[in-house]
Amino acid sequence: MGPDTDFPNPSRARDYTGLAVFIALNAAVSALGGWATAGSVGTWYVTLAKPAFNPPNWIFAPVWTALYLMIAVAGWRAWRRGSGQEARLALTAYAVQLVLNLSWSFVFFGARMIGPALAVIVAILAAILANAFLFWRIDRAAGALLLPYAAWVSFATLLNAALWRLN
Repeated sequence: MGPDTDFPNPSRARDYTGLAVFIALNAAVSALGGWATAGSVGTWYVTLAKPAFNPPNWIFAPVWTALYLMIAVAGWRAWRRGSGQEARLALTAYAVQLVLNLSWSFVFFGARMIGPALAVIVAILAAILANAFLFWRIDRAAGALLLPYAAWVSFATLLNAALWRLN
């Protein structure tokens, strides 16, 4: 056995633990959002008038699964590479966008309030873009990993606005 295999590498263990924490955090947000959504998606949501560009319901789960994984990896990369005030600000922005993301599910599906949900999703998009910018300054890959999320939320904002207009 060489020097790298005789003793565990505390830095590598910290990195893997950090990644697991970021994945678990995003999985928890996803699960809570799913819980808020479950009571309405098969009942109230199906009764809404929808725009022609409304995707089929089955597309949301795989898209959000991929996005939450990218969001987790982005957060982890910024956490690993960042330091000081810049990292604290970027990770605070990360927490804000996750909280807003979760709140949208409760407002739109839980409370069934389409108009207020539109205000929340606009705030989410602004928070994602700010977060991507802050992550980009720490680690370009971390910032880039948030861009598909911003694109999907941009589409979701248009969808939310159309649902508000139609209903």
